[in-house]
Amino acid sequence: MTALPQRTIPTGNLLTLTEVLDELRVPRSTFFRWKATGRAPRTIKYPNGSLYVRRRDLDTWLNDHEEAA
Repeated sequence: MTALPQRTIPTGNLLTLTEVLDELRVPRSTFFRWKATGRAPRTIKYPNGSLYVRRRDLDTWLNDHEEAA
């Protein structure tokens, strides 16, 4: 059985979890492990359980994890 693709909802500056996973190129399991240990980007949880990440929070997180060349 194949999973149905998640529906994309326009969210402005909010990224869906799928968009974040695609951008970070990590599987869900890695993201949730990071989240459980406080190492993931800050998330917003809607009452329906959907997770979103503000664009600026993801950009800040990426900048914080950038290594000097």
